[in-house]
Amino acid sequence: MERSSQQLRDDAEQIWRAGVAAVHPERLIPQYVRVAGNRLCIGDQEFNLPALERIAIVGAGKAGASMAIALETALGDELLKAKQVTGWVNVPADCLQSTRCVHLHPARPAAINEPTPAGLQGTSQILELVANLRAGDLCLCVISGGGSALLPAPIDGLPLAAKVQLTRDISARGGTIGQLNTIRRELSLVKGGGLARACRAGHLVTLILSDVPGDDLETIASGPTVARRPTPAAAWQVMQELGLPDSAATEAVKRALTKPIEPQPDVTAQVTHVLIGNNATAVDAAGVAAERLGYSHAMISSTKPEATAEEVAAGLVEMAQAMREHTGPDCLISGGEPTVALAPITERGLGGRNLQLALSALASLENWQNLALLSGGTDGEDGPTDAAGAVVSEDVVARARDMQIDANEYLRRNDAYHFFESVDGLLKTGPTHTNVCDMRVVTVGSSQG
Repeated sequence: MERSSQQLRDDAEQIWRAGVAAVHPERLIPQYVRVAGNRLCIGDQEFNLPALERIAIVGAGKAGASMAIALETALGDELLKAKQVTGWVNVPADCLQSTRCVHLHPARPAAINEPTPAGLQGTSQILELVANLRAGDLCLCVISGGGSALLPAPIDGLPLAAKVQLTRDISARGGTIGQLNTIRRELSLVKGGGLARACRAGHLVTLILSDVPGDDLETIASGPTVARRPTPAAAWQVMQELGLPDSAATEAVKRALTKPIEPQPDVTAQVTHVLIGNNATAVDAAGVAAERLGYSHAMISSTKPEATAEEVAAGLVEMAQAMREHTGPDCLISGGEPTVALAPITERGLGGRNLQLALSALASLENWQNLALLSGGTDGEDGPTDAAGAVVSEDVVARARDMQIDANEYLRRNDAYHFFESVDGLLKTGPTHTNVCDMRVVTVGSSQG
């Protein structure tokens, strides 16, 4: 089908946005939480409402605000009042919204995905709240991507600054979310089941929106309600694999990991986890949108950590060329989370993994006729930027050539944001109030064959 460069770009964005909309908590929560007479149904569980004393809502994540609001709506005003519903959820500062009974706490600034003193204070409030619940109470925990940084509670003797530096060092080495959280769990009083151990409610139900390929519950927000045995040896192995630089922060972490393992208190609450959405949910919905626009699509959602942004980009470009040259699918939708190895901080520009991926794709293919590629973080936040990602199209490439901009130089410095800013290729959405990894869309016009 004949499609202009602008149409390919517009269609790619429309398909991407449809996928993101499908994983908004206001759509997902009602599918899993409902009140039916004297019963509260959550996933496959039913609770007898007259037997419940109080309900508390806690949690953290980039989707925390929208999850809390959707949960309040699902419970309804009558139940909120009857069960004295209260709560505390840590969220990014730019995600604050109006709620009925849950306090939303700005635990970190926008686009700074690191633990902060504000997050530490908010986590303390959450742990105090759940510790004061009783056996007749129900605790509902909302967890989504970004929860690890929003829910800091370093173990005794480990300064918060050391955890911040550790996060930066792992990111600079291109560490995966799994590697990062393997270490985080060993250094926290709340991660790795710490919230579950602190909770004194009779029942603890965690509603999870996954930003981890494969949906490993221990990795999503570092598993605050997933009881587990400490594994400092695994954390130590990750540090060695990444070759983290010697520093005061690294030494503090090493000391913490070599301390004797203290006995963990038992989890007294009956704990249940309910996965309400993930990357595959978004990719599937994007595929439906592609069909409505007249595309024949192919889809894939990664179930394990991806390779580097450059390697993922190379694969997408290869498939895009094949689709352009042969009959068959003319839209490719993929999801996952690649890694990026950062340039030295003295040379480093501004960007994120989606921006790096898009620029790598642009640099690796000269002819973008009848092709467009969009790569964006479903949370609307790609690295320390105000963009979700970027789009590459024939028009974007033409502007770069006219301006004589060297894409490879921007790539080398991780400065894709400024490259795409100059050629009108940024994708800006603001906070989407959800988070299920990244999604890429390739749209194809008529074949050149």
